[in-house]
Amino acid sequence: MALEMRVLKWNEWDVWFDHLELAFGGVTEPAPVRELFRSLTEPGRSLGVWDGEDCVGSASAFGFRLSVPGGALVPVSGVTMVGVAPTHRRRGVLTSLMRRQLDTIRTGEEPIAVLTASEPEIYGRFGYGTAAYSTALDIDTTRVRLSVPPGTDAVRLRLVAPEKALADCERVYAGLVAARPGMLARQPGWERQALVDAPELRGGSSPLKCVVAEDPEGGVIGYARYRVKPDWELIGSDGKVEVDEVHAPDPAAYAALWRYLFEIDLTWHVRATRRPVDDPLLHLVSDIRRVRAQQRDALHLRLVDLPAALGARAYGAAVDVVLEVEDAFCPWNAGRWRLTAGADGAARCVRSEDAADLELSVRELGSAYLGGVTLTSLAAAGRVRELRPGALREASRAFAGDVAPWLPHNF
Repeated sequence: MALEMRVLKWNEWDVWFDHLELAFGGVTEPAPVRELFRSLTEPGRSLGVWDGEDCVGSASAFGFRLSVPGGALVPVSGVTMVGVAPTHRRRGVLTSLMRRQLDTIRTGEEPIAVLTASEPEIYGRFGYGTAAYSTALDIDTTRVRLSVPPGTDAVRLRLVAPEKALADCERVYAGLVAARPGMLARQPGWERQALVDAPELRGGSSPLKCVVAEDPEGGVIGYARYRVKPDWELIGSDGKVEVDEVHAPDPAAYAALWRYLFEIDLTWHVRATRRPVDDPLLHLVSDIRRVRAQQRDALHLRLVDLPAALGARAYGAAVDVVLEVEDAFCPWNAGRWRLTAGADGAARCVRSEDAADLELSVRELGSAYLGGVTLTSLAAAGRVRELRPGALREASRAFAGDVAPWLPHNF
C-alpha cells in the first residue's frame, strides 16, 4: 500500500500524537503535557504520513516571533513534532515531510524556520545550522559565594504560587525578548508550558515554586521558577535546587534571585539548564572553577526566504559583500546575493551578477544569522571560503552580535 501524506484532521490528533510518542521511544506523556500540546497544535500546519489507518510519520509547526539582532521580532515557523515510525525508516518519509513543510513555509510570511533537535545531526542536510547554544550549570553552593552589585539588599523577594504570579512573570519575560537574539515572544497559550507540573516529571523533586523580586513600590521586576530535590547522606543533607527560569532586567534583582537560590536551606547544589553561554551569573560567582558548565546546541535555524531573512536583522558594522550561496534543498536561495548595510545597521539583500566575495552554504548562514557563531570560526573549520581578501573579516564583524543568542525553553 502506498504511503499518503496529508494535512492533519482534528479527529486524527490522538492517533497522530500516539505515533509521535512511539517515535520518541514509546513513553506516554503525562496527561497535562498531552492536553497542553493538543491545545497548542495548529492542525493546518501539521502533517501526517499514513500507511492505511496507521500514522507512520509526522511534522508540525508553530507560528512564533523570534528576536533577531537589532531587536526586531521576525515571524518564524517553529518546526516541531517530527517523527518517523521505526517500521518506516529509510524510506524517504522524513525527507518528504521536510520538503512539503519548507515548500509550504515559503508560500507564507515566515522567512525563517527554527527548531530544537532531539538529534542535531539530522537537520543539517535540510539546511539548518546551529544558531544558538545554551549552558547547563551545576554549582557547589557550599564552596561558591556571590559578589552582588549595590542595591541587591534593597530588593524584596516574595514566594508566590506560580499560577498567581504568571501575569507578572510574563510581563518581565516579554520585556527582555528584544534585547537578546534567539528569544521567542510567547504566543497566547505558551505561558502555560512553564507551569506544567505533573508529578511524573518531577523525578522526586518538590512541586514547582516561584519567587518574585519586587521594587520598593511592590512592582515585580524579576522572577525565578525552581524545584527542590531533597537528598541525604550520612553526614547530613545534600539537597539540590533545580532551576527552571531566572529572568530580571535589573542587575540587583538578578543577583538577589540567584542569592536566594544559593541559600535555600538543606541544599548543596544549584543546577540550572538552558542558561545563556554568557550568563551574567558567571561574573557573580566567587570561584568559577566550582561551576561545572556543559554547553549544548539550543536553536537550529534555516533561512527559507534568504533575502527577506537577511534584510530583517540589523548588522553591527557597515558591510558590502557578495555571497555565493549553495542550497540544494531550497534551490530558490542558491546563487549570488549582495548584502549591504550602512552604519545604522539597516540592510538590503538582492540578487547580483558581480563576482562573489564569500562562498558558503545556507547552513552556515543559518548558524551565523543570530550573531553567536562567527563567519571567521566557520571559515577556520573550512565551511566558509573567502574569495576576496578582507571580505571575511568585514562580513564576520557585521554579522557578530554583542550578546549571545539564547533560547530559554524548548518547543
